[in-house]
Amino acid sequence: MTLDKTEIKILQLLQDDARMTNQVLAEKAGMSASPCWRKVRRLEDDGIIQGYRAVLDRKKIGLGVMVFVRVVIDSHSEAEARKFEEEVSALEEVVSCYSIGGDADFLLQVVAQDLDSYADFAMSVIRRLPGIKEMQSMFVLKEIKPLATLPVANPKSIK
Repeated sequence: MTLDKTEIKILQLLQDDARMTNQVLAEKAGMSASPCWRKVRRLEDDGIIQGYRAVLDRKKIGLGVMVFVRVVIDSHSEAEARKFEEEVSALEEVVSCYSIGGDADFLLQVVAQDLDSYADFAMSVIRRLPGIKEMQSMFVLKEIKPLATLPVANPKSIK
């Protein structure tokens, strides 16, 4: 889908502060309120805007450890992969999961209170997931650039 410059501006502004009123958004985007509201609704209806959330400081809510877990599964059948995906999706500690290429099948991003909590989770939950052949934990020492916004002003997205 291609976006016009106004839509790109709206998306950039909403990624920075999704709580601003439509009036403020319209002013910052350089347009009046009604057309701005219609553009936002269209972006929502088209699935470009998928929701609005609060961004939390994980450490301040007691989640001091972040780990990326590289997982290799035994079987590469569609049913086995789907079963693994369903079980991982239900785990609150797994904040993201990706099917990847290369020497592993999945990459999980996991948060925990501390190393002991992660160790318990890894051994009693992740290792028990269906089809796990191998797992490797990579501990985050420092977050340099966590996911915050997506670059929407790329040449292929502009009308």
